[in-house]
Amino acid sequence: MSVKISIFQSLMFLFNRFILRRYRNPKPKYQKGPSFLLLSDLSRDTLIFNLEGALLKSDSLFPYFMLVAFEAGGVMRSFILFILYPLISLMSHEMGVKVMVFVSFFGIKKDGLRAGRAVLPKYFLEDVGLEMFKVLRKAGKRIGVSDDLPQVMIEGFLKDYLETEVVVGREMKVVGGYYIGIMEDKTKHDLDFDELVRKERLNTGHVIGITSFNTSLHRYLVSQFCQEIYFVKKSDKRNWQTLPRNQYPKPLIFHDGRLAIKPTLMNALVLFMWGPFAVAAAAARLFVSLCIPYSFSIPILGFSGCRLTVEIDDVSSQKLNSSQRKGCLFACNHRTLLDPLYIGFALKTQNITTVTYSLSRVSELLAPIKTVRLTRDRVSDGKALKKLLSEGHPVVCPEGTTSREPHLLSFSPLFTDISDRIIPVAVTSPATFFYGTTASGLKAFDPLFFLMDPYPTYTVQFLDPVSGVSCQDPDGKLKFEVANHVQGVIGKALDFECTNLTRKDKYLILAGNNGVVKKN
Repeated sequence: MSVKISIFQSLMFLFNRFILRRYRNPKPKYQKGPSFLLLSDLSRDTLIFNLEGALLKSDSLFPYFMLVAFEAGGVMRSFILFILYPLISLMSHEMGVKVMVFVSFFGIKKDGLRAGRAVLPKYFLEDVGLEMFKVLRKAGKRIGVSDDLPQVMIEGFLKDYLETEVVVGREMKVVGGYYIGIMEDKTKHDLDFDELVRKERLNTGHVIGITSFNTSLHRYLVSQFCQEIYFVKKSDKRNWQTLPRNQYPKPLIFHDGRLAIKPTLMNALVLFMWGPFAVAAAAARLFVSLCIPYSFSIPILGFSGCRLTVEIDDVSSQKLNSSQRKGCLFACNHRTLLDPLYIGFALKTQNITTVTYSLSRVSELLAPIKTVRLTRDRVSDGKALKKLLSEGHPVVCPEGTTSREPHLLSFSPLFTDISDRIIPVAVTSPATFFYGTTASGLKAFDPLFFLMDPYPTYTVQFLDPVSGVSCQDPDGKLKFEVANHVQGVIGKALDFECTNLTRKDKYLILAGNNGVVKKN
Protein backbone atom coordinates (compact mmCIF):
# COMPACT_ATOMS: atom_id res chain seq x y z
CA MET A 1 0.00 0.00 0.00
CA SER A 2 2.81 2.40 0.91
CA VAL A 3 4.51 1.68 -2.44
CA LYS A 4 1.35 2.63 -4.32
CA ILE A 5 1.05 5.87 -2.35
CA SER A 6 4.69 6.73 -3.03
CA ILE A 7 4.22 6.14 -6.80
CA PHE A 8 1.03 8.22 -6.76
CA GLN A 9 2.80 11.11 -4.95
CA SER A 10 5.64 11.03 -7.48
CA LEU A 11 3.23 11.12 -10.44
CA MET A 12 1.28 14.02 -8.92
CA PHE A 13 4.53 15.86 -8.27
CA LEU A 14 5.70 15.48 -11.88
CA PHE A 15 2.28 16.46 -13.26
CA ASN A 16 2.12 19.51 -11.01
CA ARG A 17 5.70 20.53 -11.81
CA PHE A 18 5.85 20.20 -15.57
CA ILE A 19 2.27 20.65 -16.78
CA LEU A 20 0.10 22.76 -14.48
CA ARG A 21 2.75 25.32 -13.49
CA ARG A 22 3.77 25.97 -17.05
CA TYR A 23 0.48 27.78 -17.44
CA ARG A 24 -0.25 28.86 -13.89
CA ASN A 25 3.03 30.54 -12.82
CA PRO A 26 4.57 33.69 -14.25
CA LYS A 27 7.89 33.25 -16.00
CA PRO A 28 10.69 34.19 -13.59
CA LYS A 29 13.16 36.95 -14.26
CA TYR A 30 16.73 35.69 -14.72
CA GLN A 31 19.81 37.65 -13.69
CA LYS A 32 23.55 36.95 -13.77
CA GLY A 33 25.15 37.20 -10.36
CA PRO A 34 23.60 38.52 -7.13
CA SER A 35 25.64 41.73 -6.94
CA PHE A 36 22.66 43.78 -8.10
CA LEU A 37 20.78 42.70 -4.97
CA LEU A 38 23.24 44.62 -2.77
CA LEU A 39 21.56 47.81 -3.95
CA SER A 40 18.03 46.53 -3.39
CA ASP A 41 15.78 46.51 -0.34
CA LEU A 42 15.20 42.84 0.49
CA SER A 43 13.77 43.28 3.98
CA ARG A 44 10.35 41.99 2.90
CA ASP A 45 11.61 39.28 0.56
CA THR A 46 12.35 35.60 1.08
CA LEU A 47 15.74 34.58 -0.29
CA ILE A 48 16.34 30.96 -1.29
CA PHE A 49 20.01 30.18 -1.81
CA ASN A 50 21.97 27.07 -2.70
CA LEU A 51 24.70 26.32 -0.17
CA GLU A 52 27.36 24.68 -2.33
CA GLY A 53 26.44 26.50 -5.53
CA ALA A 54 25.97 30.06 -4.33
CA LEU A 55 27.32 30.54 -0.79
CA LEU A 56 30.60 28.64 -0.55
CA LYS A 57 33.61 29.73 -2.59
CA SER A 58 34.95 26.22 -3.05
CA ASP A 59 33.33 23.81 -5.50
CA SER A 60 34.70 20.67 -3.82
CA LEU A 61 32.68 18.84 -1.16
CA PHE A 62 35.50 16.39 -0.43
CA PRO A 63 36.95 18.33 2.58
CA TYR A 64 33.61 18.34 4.41
CA PHE A 65 33.04 14.62 3.97
CA MET A 66 36.67 14.04 5.00
CA LEU A 67 36.02 15.95 8.22
CA VAL A 68 33.02 13.76 9.02
CA ALA A 69 34.96 10.61 8.15
CA PHE A 70 37.97 11.58 10.31
CA GLU A 71 36.20 13.08 13.30
CA ALA A 72 33.29 10.64 13.52
CA GLY A 73 34.78 7.50 11.98
CA GLY A 74 38.50 7.66 12.67
CA VAL A 75 41.74 7.57 10.73
CA MET A 76 41.08 4.37 8.76
CA ARG A 77 37.71 5.58 7.46
CA SER A 78 39.19 8.90 6.34
CA PHE A 79 42.10 7.07 4.69
CA ILE A 80 39.66 4.86 2.76
CA LEU A 81 37.83 7.97 1.54
CA PHE A 82 41.15 9.51 0.51
CA ILE A 83 42.35 6.54 -1.54
CA LEU A 84 38.91 6.23 -3.19
CA TYR A 85 38.81 9.88 -4.26
CA PRO A 86 40.63 9.40 -7.62
CA LEU A 87 37.94 6.89 -8.55
CA ILE A 88 35.20 9.15 -7.19
CA SER A 89 36.44 12.03 -9.37
CA LEU A 90 35.84 9.87 -12.46
CA MET A 91 32.20 9.23 -11.52
CA SER A 92 29.23 11.46 -12.21
CA HIS A 93 28.69 14.18 -9.63
CA GLU A 94 25.66 12.52 -8.08
CA MET A 95 27.26 9.08 -7.88
CA GLY A 96 30.46 10.53 -6.41
CA VAL A 97 28.46 12.26 -3.66
CA LYS A 98 26.66 8.99 -2.87
CA VAL A 99 29.98 7.17 -2.47
CA MET A 100 31.39 9.89 -0.20
CA VAL A 101 28.22 9.85 1.90
CA PHE A 102 28.36 6.07 2.24
CA VAL A 103 32.02 5.97 3.26
CA SER A 104 31.65 8.87 5.70
CA PHE A 105 28.41 7.84 7.43
CA PHE A 106 28.04 4.06 7.23
CA GLY A 107 27.89 2.58 10.74
CA ILE A 108 28.09 5.93 12.56
CA LYS A 109 25.76 6.18 15.55
CA LYS A 110 23.16 8.87 14.97
CA ASP A 111 23.08 10.18 18.55
CA GLY A 112 26.87 10.34 18.73
CA LEU A 113 27.41 12.41 15.58
CA ARG A 114 28.08 16.04 16.55
CA ALA A 115 30.39 17.02 13.70
CA GLY A 116 27.61 19.05 12.05
CA ARG A 117 27.39 21.44 15.00
CA ALA A 118 30.82 21.14 16.65
CA VAL A 119 33.31 20.68 13.78
CA LEU A 120 31.97 21.70 10.37
CA PRO A 121 30.79 25.30 11.13
CA LYS A 122 34.41 26.52 11.48
CA TYR A 123 35.37 25.28 8.02
CA PHE A 124 32.11 26.33 6.39
CA LEU A 125 32.55 29.87 7.75
CA GLU A 126 36.08 30.02 6.35
CA ASP A 127 34.65 29.17 2.91
CA VAL A 128 31.78 31.71 2.82
CA GLY A 129 31.98 34.42 0.17
CA LEU A 130 31.70 37.94 1.59
CA GLU A 131 29.66 39.25 -1.36
CA MET A 132 27.02 36.57 -1.02
CA PHE A 133 26.95 36.96 2.76
CA LYS A 134 26.09 40.66 2.40
CA VAL A 135 23.14 39.74 0.19
CA LEU A 136 21.88 37.22 2.76
CA ARG A 137 22.02 39.79 5.55
CA LYS A 138 19.68 42.09 3.63
CA ALA A 139 16.93 39.48 3.19
CA GLY A 140 13.84 39.40 5.37
CA LYS A 141 13.92 35.60 5.50
CA ARG A 142 16.56 33.12 4.39
CA ILE A 143 16.10 29.55 3.19
CA GLY A 144 19.25 27.49 2.71
CA VAL A 145 19.08 24.52 0.35
CA SER A 146 21.63 21.83 -0.43
CA ASP A 147 21.34 19.35 -3.28
CA ASP A 148 24.12 17.07 -2.05
CA LEU A 149 24.99 17.60 1.61
CA PRO A 150 22.89 15.80 4.23
CA GLN A 151 20.76 17.87 6.58
CA VAL A 152 22.82 16.76 9.58
CA MET A 153 25.95 18.36 8.07
CA ILE A 154 24.54 21.81 7.27
CA GLU A 155 21.75 22.56 9.70
CA GLY A 156 23.92 23.58 12.64
CA PHE A 157 26.08 25.87 10.52
CA LEU A 158 23.25 27.65 8.69
CA LYS A 159 20.92 28.07 11.66
CA ASP A 160 23.41 28.75 14.46
CA TYR A 161 25.98 30.87 12.62
CA LEU A 162 24.29 32.38 9.54
CA GLU A 163 20.87 32.87 11.15
CA THR A 164 19.10 30.99 8.37
CA GLU A 165 15.48 30.41 9.33
CA VAL A 166 14.83 27.31 7.21
CA VAL A 167 17.32 24.66 6.08
CA VAL A 168 16.47 22.03 3.46
CA GLY A 169 18.94 19.17 2.97
CA ARG A 170 18.86 15.47 2.25
CA GLU A 171 17.84 13.27 5.17
CA MET A 172 19.94 10.23 6.05
CA LYS A 173 18.41 6.78 6.47
CA VAL A 174 18.84 5.23 9.91
CA VAL A 175 18.52 1.61 10.99
CA GLY A 176 18.72 0.68 14.67
CA GLY A 177 20.05 4.12 15.59
CA TYR A 178 22.95 3.93 13.09
CA TYR A 179 23.39 5.61 9.72
CA ILE A 180 23.51 3.17 6.81
CA GLY A 181 25.24 5.66 4.51
CA ILE A 182 22.28 6.24 2.17
CA MET A 183 20.34 9.46 1.68
CA GLU A 184 16.61 9.70 1.09
CA ASP A 185 15.25 9.60 -2.44
CA LYS A 186 15.71 12.88 -4.25
CA THR A 187 12.05 12.97 -5.32
CA LYS A 188 10.98 13.18 -1.69
CA HIS A 189 13.49 15.97 -1.12
CA ASP A 190 12.02 17.88 -4.09
CA LEU A 191 8.46 17.31 -2.83
CA ASP A 192 9.30 18.81 0.56
CA PHE A 193 11.02 21.76 -1.08
CA ASP A 194 8.08 22.26 -3.44
CA GLU A 195 5.68 22.54 -0.51
CA LEU A 196 8.00 24.92 1.32
CA VAL A 197 8.34 27.34 -1.60
CA ARG A 198 4.59 27.43 -2.15
CA LYS A 199 4.04 28.39 1.48
CA GLU A 200 6.68 31.13 1.29
CA ARG A 201 5.02 32.59 -1.81
CA LEU A 202 1.69 32.75 0.00
CA ASN A 203 3.24 34.25 3.15
CA THR A 204 5.63 36.85 1.71
CA GLY A 205 4.48 37.29 -1.87
CA HIS A 206 8.00 37.71 -3.25
CA VAL A 207 10.61 34.96 -3.43
CA ILE A 208 14.11 35.36 -4.87
CA GLY A 209 16.35 32.42 -5.76
CA ILE A 210 20.15 32.36 -5.96
CA THR A 211 21.87 29.28 -7.32
CA SER A 212 24.38 28.13 -9.93
CA PHE A 213 23.99 26.54 -13.33
CA ASN A 214 25.22 23.09 -12.35
CA THR A 215 22.80 22.36 -9.49
CA SER A 216 19.40 20.73 -9.53
CA LEU A 217 18.08 23.73 -7.62
CA HIS A 218 18.71 25.76 -10.80
CA ARG A 219 16.43 23.46 -12.80
CA TYR A 220 13.88 23.24 -10.03
CA LEU A 221 13.53 26.97 -9.37
CA VAL A 222 12.67 27.52 -13.03
CA SER A 223 9.24 26.01 -12.44
CA GLN A 224 8.75 27.44 -8.96
CA PHE A 225 7.20 30.64 -7.71
CA CYS A 226 10.41 32.73 -7.73
CA GLN A 227 9.89 36.07 -9.43
CA GLU A 228 13.66 36.47 -9.80
CA ILE A 229 16.45 33.95 -10.14
CA TYR A 230 20.12 34.90 -9.92
CA PHE A 231 22.91 32.65 -11.14
CA VAL A 232 26.44 32.48 -9.76
CA LYS A 233 29.29 31.45 -12.05
CA LYS A 234 32.53 29.80 -10.97
CA SER A 235 34.41 32.83 -12.27
CA ASP A 236 32.33 35.04 -9.96
CA LYS A 237 33.19 32.94 -6.91
CA ARG A 238 36.91 33.08 -7.67
CA ASN A 239 36.74 36.86 -7.31
CA TRP A 240 34.84 36.77 -4.02
CA GLN A 241 36.51 37.75 -0.77
CA THR A 242 36.43 35.43 2.22
CA LEU A 243 34.08 36.43 5.02
CA PRO A 244 36.23 38.12 7.73
CA ARG A 245 36.00 36.76 11.26
CA ASN A 246 34.90 40.11 12.65
CA GLN A 247 31.78 39.98 10.46
CA TYR A 248 30.54 36.57 11.62
CA PRO A 249 26.93 36.99 12.78
CA LYS A 250 27.84 34.86 15.79
CA PRO A 251 31.42 34.73 17.09
CA LEU A 252 33.13 31.38 16.60
CA ILE A 253 34.26 30.70 20.17
CA PHE A 254 33.72 26.97 20.55
CA HIS A 255 34.52 24.23 18.06
CA ASP A 256 35.72 20.67 18.35
CA GLY A 257 37.61 18.09 16.31
CA ARG A 258 41.24 17.05 16.03
CA LEU A 259 42.14 18.53 12.63
CA ALA A 260 43.46 22.07 12.65
CA ILE A 261 43.57 22.44 8.85
CA LYS A 262 40.90 22.02 6.23
CA PRO A 263 41.45 18.54 4.73
CA THR A 264 41.53 19.42 1.05
CA LEU A 265 42.98 16.77 -1.24
CA MET A 266 46.52 18.15 -0.98
CA ASN A 267 46.28 18.76 2.77
CA ALA A 268 44.98 15.24 3.27
CA LEU A 269 47.95 13.89 1.28
CA VAL A 270 50.37 15.80 3.51
CA LEU A 271 48.57 14.61 6.66
CA PHE A 272 48.70 10.94 5.71
CA MET A 273 52.35 11.23 4.65
CA TRP A 274 53.22 12.86 7.97
CA GLY A 275 51.14 10.35 10.00
CA PRO A 276 53.79 7.63 10.58
CA PHE A 277 56.44 10.25 11.44
CA ALA A 278 53.94 11.99 13.74
CA VAL A 279 53.35 8.86 15.80
CA ALA A 280 57.11 8.23 16.14
CA ALA A 281 57.78 11.88 17.04
CA ALA A 282 55.01 11.93 19.66
CA ALA A 283 56.30 8.73 21.27
CA ALA A 284 59.89 10.02 21.40
CA ARG A 285 58.87 13.42 22.77
CA LEU A 286 56.67 11.80 25.41
CA PHE A 287 59.51 9.52 26.51
CA VAL A 288 61.92 12.45 26.84
CA SER A 289 59.39 14.51 28.82
CA LEU A 290 58.63 11.69 31.25
CA CYS A 291 62.01 10.07 31.79
CA ILE A 292 64.70 12.72 31.44
CA PRO A 293 65.37 15.63 33.87
CA TYR A 294 64.45 19.13 32.70
CA SER A 295 68.05 20.28 32.32
CA PHE A 296 68.58 17.62 29.64
CA SER A 297 65.07 17.22 28.23
CA ILE A 298 64.62 20.88 27.25
CA PRO A 299 67.44 20.94 24.63
CA ILE A 300 66.47 17.47 23.38
CA LEU A 301 62.85 18.52 22.90
CA GLY A 302 64.01 21.68 21.17
CA PHE A 303 66.10 19.61 18.77
CA SER A 304 63.04 17.42 18.02
CA GLY A 305 61.02 20.42 16.90
CA CYS A 306 59.33 21.58 20.13
CA ARG A 307 59.41 25.34 20.55
CA LEU A 308 59.11 27.32 23.81
CA THR A 309 59.27 31.09 24.04
CA VAL A 310 59.37 32.69 27.49
CA GLU A 311 58.52 36.35 27.99
CA ILE A 312 58.97 38.01 31.36
CA ASP A 313 59.08 41.63 32.54
CA ASP A 314 61.44 43.09 35.16
CA VAL A 315 58.94 43.03 38.05
CA SER A 316 57.95 39.43 37.44
CA SER A 317 61.59 38.45 37.02
CA GLN A 318 62.36 39.67 40.54
CA LYS A 319 59.33 37.85 41.96
CA LEU A 320 60.32 34.63 40.27
CA ASN A 321 63.74 34.39 41.90
CA SER A 322 64.19 31.00 43.51
CA SER A 323 64.28 32.61 46.95
CA GLN A 324 60.95 34.34 46.45
CA ARG A 325 58.96 31.74 44.54
CA LYS A 326 57.55 30.10 47.64
CA GLY A 327 54.04 31.30 48.28
CA CYS A 328 53.40 32.30 44.65
CA LEU A 329 50.41 30.95 42.82
CA PHE A 330 50.49 30.89 39.02
CA ALA A 331 47.14 31.53 37.31
CA CYS A 332 47.12 30.94 33.56
CA ASN A 333 44.63 30.72 30.74
CA HIS A 334 44.02 27.18 29.53
CA ARG A 335 45.08 26.11 26.02
CA THR A 336 46.01 22.42 26.45
CA LEU A 337 46.60 19.94 29.27
CA LEU A 338 50.33 20.69 28.96
CA ASP A 339 50.06 24.29 30.19
CA PRO A 340 51.47 23.54 33.69
CA LEU A 341 54.22 21.38 32.20
CA TYR A 342 55.43 24.20 29.94
CA ILE A 343 55.26 26.65 32.81
CA GLY A 344 57.57 24.23 34.63
CA PHE A 345 59.86 24.21 31.58
CA ALA A 346 59.88 28.02 31.64
CA LEU A 347 60.73 28.07 35.36
CA LYS A 348 63.23 25.19 34.89
CA THR A 349 61.78 23.28 37.79
CA GLN A 350 59.70 20.17 38.31
CA ASN A 351 58.64 21.29 41.78
CA ILE A 352 55.26 22.53 40.60
CA THR A 353 51.79 21.16 41.15
CA THR A 354 48.68 21.51 39.06
CA VAL A 355 45.06 20.97 40.02
CA THR A 356 42.43 19.46 37.80
CA TYR A 357 38.78 18.53 37.75
CA SER A 358 38.48 16.06 34.89
CA LEU A 359 41.95 14.87 33.93
CA SER A 360 41.87 11.27 32.69
CA ARG A 361 43.47 8.57 34.84
CA VAL A 362 45.96 7.79 32.06
CA SER A 363 47.13 11.42 31.97
CA GLU A 364 47.43 11.49 35.75
CA LEU A 365 49.64 8.39 35.76
CA LEU A 366 51.90 9.69 32.99
CA ALA A 367 52.17 13.30 34.20
CA PRO A 368 55.81 14.22 35.09
CA ILE A 369 54.52 16.77 37.62
CA LYS A 370 52.25 16.32 40.60
CA THR A 371 48.52 16.56 39.85
CA VAL A 372 45.74 16.92 42.40
CA ARG A 373 42.10 16.26 41.55
CA LEU A 374 39.62 18.80 42.94
CA THR A 375 36.05 18.00 43.94
CA ARG A 376 34.22 21.20 42.90
CA ASP A 377 33.45 21.84 46.57
CA ARG A 378 34.79 25.31 47.30
CA VAL A 379 35.65 24.67 50.94
CA SER A 380 37.56 21.40 50.46
CA ASP A 381 39.17 22.62 47.22
CA GLY A 382 40.33 25.80 48.95
CA LYS A 383 41.98 23.79 51.73
CA ALA A 384 43.69 21.54 49.18
CA LEU A 385 45.09 24.55 47.31
CA LYS A 386 46.43 26.15 50.48
CA LYS A 387 48.19 22.91 51.36
CA LEU A 388 49.76 22.76 47.89
CA LEU A 389 50.90 26.36 48.24
CA SER A 390 52.92 25.47 51.33
CA GLU A 391 54.57 22.55 49.51
CA GLY A 392 55.49 24.05 46.14
CA HIS A 393 54.34 26.20 43.25
CA PRO A 394 50.71 25.46 42.33
CA VAL A 395 49.50 26.25 38.82
CA VAL A 396 45.77 26.80 38.32
CA CYS A 397 43.71 27.35 35.18
CA PRO A 398 40.69 29.40 36.34
CA GLU A 399 38.88 28.99 33.01
CA GLY A 400 38.17 25.40 34.03
CA THR A 401 38.47 24.09 30.47
CA THR A 402 40.61 24.56 27.39
CA SER A 403 39.80 27.06 24.67
CA ARG A 404 41.12 27.42 21.11
CA GLU A 405 40.01 30.77 19.77
CA PRO A 406 41.26 34.22 20.88
CA HIS A 407 38.69 34.41 23.69
CA LEU A 408 38.99 33.92 27.44
CA LEU A 409 36.24 32.16 29.34
CA SER A 410 35.04 33.31 32.74
CA PHE A 411 37.63 32.91 35.52
CA SER A 412 36.55 31.07 38.66
CA PRO A 413 37.36 33.12 41.80
CA LEU A 414 38.48 30.04 43.77
CA PHE A 415 42.19 30.91 43.48
CA THR A 416 41.94 34.55 44.59
CA ASP A 417 42.14 34.05 48.36
CA ILE A 418 44.71 31.23 48.35
CA SER A 419 47.82 33.38 48.07
CA ASP A 420 48.78 37.02 48.57
CA ARG A 421 50.96 36.84 45.45
CA ILE A 422 49.22 35.73 42.25
CA ILE A 423 51.28 35.72 39.08
CA PRO A 424 49.15 35.79 35.92
CA VAL A 425 50.61 33.71 33.11
CA ALA A 426 49.50 34.20 29.49
CA VAL A 427 50.04 31.14 27.33
CA THR A 428 49.42 30.51 23.64
CA SER A 429 49.79 27.30 21.68
CA PRO A 430 48.98 27.56 17.96
CA ALA A 431 48.12 24.29 16.22
CA THR A 432 49.59 23.25 12.86
CA PHE A 433 47.97 19.92 11.96
CA PHE A 434 46.21 18.71 15.11
CA TYR A 435 44.44 20.26 18.08
CA GLY A 436 45.65 19.04 21.44
CA THR A 437 42.21 19.45 23.01
CA THR A 438 38.85 17.78 22.70
CA ALA A 439 35.37 18.12 24.21
CA SER A 440 33.75 14.90 23.02
CA GLY A 441 36.75 12.62 22.38
CA LEU A 442 39.17 10.77 24.65
CA LYS A 443 41.13 13.28 26.73
CA ALA A 444 43.93 10.78 27.30
CA PHE A 445 44.97 11.35 23.67
CA ASP A 446 45.09 15.16 23.94
CA PRO A 447 48.84 15.44 24.77
CA LEU A 448 49.69 12.90 22.07
CA PHE A 449 47.90 14.89 19.37
CA PHE A 450 49.70 18.04 20.50
CA LEU A 451 53.05 16.24 20.28
CA MET A 452 52.16 14.88 16.83
CA ASP A 453 52.46 18.34 15.30
CA PRO A 454 55.70 18.96 13.35
CA TYR A 455 56.56 21.92 15.59
CA PRO A 456 54.63 21.90 18.89
CA THR A 457 54.87 25.52 19.98
CA TYR A 458 54.23 27.30 23.28
CA THR A 459 54.64 30.91 24.34
CA VAL A 460 54.65 31.53 28.09
CA GLN A 461 54.45 35.13 29.30
CA PHE A 462 54.78 35.94 33.00
CA LEU A 463 52.91 39.16 33.90
CA ASP A 464 53.06 41.57 36.83
CA PRO A 465 52.02 39.97 40.15
CA VAL A 466 48.53 40.64 41.48
CA SER A 467 47.60 40.82 45.17
CA GLY A 468 45.21 38.17 46.40
CA VAL A 469 42.19 38.71 48.59
CA SER A 470 42.56 38.66 52.36
CA CYS A 471 40.26 36.55 54.48
CA GLN A 472 38.15 39.61 55.34
CA ASP A 473 35.79 39.43 52.38
CA PRO A 474 32.38 38.49 53.80
CA ASP A 475 30.42 39.37 50.67
CA GLY A 476 32.82 37.59 48.31
CA LYS A 477 32.75 40.53 45.89
CA LEU A 478 36.49 41.13 45.98
CA LYS A 479 37.11 37.57 44.84
CA PHE A 480 35.24 38.17 41.61
CA GLU A 481 36.94 41.53 41.11
CA VAL A 482 40.38 39.95 41.43
CA ALA A 483 39.39 37.05 39.14
CA ASN A 484 38.08 39.49 36.53
CA HIS A 485 41.22 41.60 36.87
CA VAL A 486 43.48 38.58 36.26
CA GLN A 487 41.33 37.62 33.28
CA GLY A 488 41.61 41.17 31.97
CA VAL A 489 45.41 41.45 32.22
CA ILE A 490 45.88 38.07 30.52
CA GLY A 491 43.39 39.04 27.82
CA LYS A 492 45.20 42.33 27.23
CA ALA A 493 48.58 40.62 27.03
CA LEU A 494 47.32 38.12 24.46
CA ASP A 495 44.92 40.50 22.70
CA PHE A 496 42.12 38.04 23.49
CA GLU A 497 38.51 39.00 24.11
CA CYS A 498 37.20 38.34 27.63
CA THR A 499 33.80 36.63 27.85
CA ASN A 500 31.36 35.49 30.54
CA LEU A 501 31.04 32.04 28.99
CA THR A 502 31.80 29.08 31.21
CA ARG A 503 32.93 25.51 30.97
CA LYS A 504 29.32 24.31 30.98
CA ASP A 505 28.52 26.52 27.98
CA LYS A 506 31.32 24.91 26.02
CA TYR A 507 30.37 21.32 26.76
CA LEU A 508 26.66 21.87 26.16
CA ILE A 509 27.44 23.24 22.70
CA LEU A 510 30.14 20.77 21.67
CA ALA A 511 29.40 17.55 23.54
CA GLY A 512 25.78 17.83 24.62
CA ASN A 513 26.62 17.39 28.31
CA ASN A 514 27.63 19.53 31.27
CA GLY A 515 31.30 18.63 31.13
CA VAL A 516 31.42 15.28 32.87
CA VAL A 517 34.38 13.49 31.31
CA LYS A 518 34.99 9.75 31.34
CA LYS A 519 38.04 8.63 33.30
CA ASN A 520 40.05 6.90 30.60
